[in-house]
Amino acid sequence: MVTSLAPERYDQISEALKDVVDPELGVNIVDLGLIYDLNWDDENDALVVNMTLTSAGCPLTDVIEEQTAEALDGTVERFRINWVWMPPWGPERITDDGRDMMRALGFAI
Repeated sequence: MVTSLAPERYDQISEALKDVVDPELGVNIVDLGLIYDLNWDDENDALVVNMTLTSAGCPLTDVIEEQTAEALDGTVERFRINWVWMPPWGPERITDDGRDMMRALGFAI
């Protein structure tokens, strides 16, 4: 059974995931809006990261998976990424902080 995280735990994990940076855009996956939801899988005692990528054909999923493991080390013992493609990611999901980061990197957004 998959359950919701307590708000404090959700925030703690979201903060840890800000260390995961999209290798193409140079902005963290949280502020890019790639994280759709975080849940807990009670049966497997593991975090479930529901996330997407800027495009379904992104060749860098392995890099993001490795960075996620590093970012969550010490925060959770086990996790799995549930890749979600619907709804598709769009720039409207980028947070205000993410937009500021992208502008600082030279993106016109």
